[in-house]
Amino acid sequence: MDPKMASKPTHTTPSANLTTALTTSPQDDSNGEEYHTLLMVIYTMVLLIGTSSLSVMILIIKSRTSSATSIAVLNLIFAHFLFLATVPFRIYYHAAQRWSLGLGWCRVVSSVVHIHMYVSFGIYVVIIVTRLLMFYGKAERLASSPRIYAQAASVLVWMIVLVIVTCIIYFSYGKSNGESHSQCFRFGNNIESTARVINYIISTLFITVTVVLSGLQANVLRLLYRKHRERCTSQQDFGAQMKSLSFVVIMVVCFIPYHIFRLYYLKHIELQNLNEVFLSLTTFNCMDMLSLLGRRTCLVCFPGRAV
Repeated sequence: MDPKMASKPTHTTPSANLTTALTTSPQDDSNGEEYHTLLMVIYTMVLLIGTSSLSVMILIIKSRTSSATSIAVLNLIFAHFLFLATVPFRIYYHAAQRWSLGLGWCRVVSSVVHIHMYVSFGIYVVIIVTRLLMFYGKAERLASSPRIYAQAASVLVWMIVLVIVTCIIYFSYGKSNGESHSQCFRFGNNIESTARVINYIISTLFITVTVVLSGLQANVLRLLYRKHRERCTSQQDFGAQMKSLSFVVIMVVCFIPYHIFRLYYLKHIELQNLNEVFLSLTTFNCMDMLSLLGRRTCLVCFPGRAV
């Protein structure tokens, strides 16, 4: 019996150690290492493709900000630029598997990816809703309103975002980074009950809004097809609604998987490495500029066309 009793711990100790590592000491979490390479590849792809598509879009859009949609796209470009500026630091961390730039900068870089996701989502919603209202003839005033209003609204929104986010980062976000100062982006243990409820609400809102907009956008395309049939692809409204559809697809593909997983993750904080992988997938929305390049390339030949 003694040999059996002695061998029994050898079967339970590894799993017990792994559970302890996941729940108490992020520094000893061996699972983190297997995600470093994957995250480095993802962020390298996002940086290269995102920067390329952003550069092309800037060249095409130039100074044409004659519509509310154009100004929304400019805000989207600015949001992508802010995020892409922090991506090299993420690539450095996952390549070196060590963070040596201080907890303060880690908190900033970590928060920017969330800011980018929320701002991008908000801009997508504004663009889609604006085009839906214009399709149903409910936004004639919006279409003809001076662009100064849209510009002023953009400045106001960014000021609010920067002020609120700065306060959140300074006072509450990422105050502790686990037991190791050489690690970064591991703030799962900082999620308290209030923050957990807020995250539940945000994730549910993301999913609900995306599902509703998907249904409305599909219905608009159905109505356009029934009205014009085979000639619908030559209609200007159809082209605009297809671009809105591309934003809906980006929301579904990039954002929804993360927020569905996050509803589960909030009860299993030990999965913060996997949460980082799902979070990294949201950054592929930086490629959304490619969805605007179809007929937009005609602007090079027909500079009089509106954005």
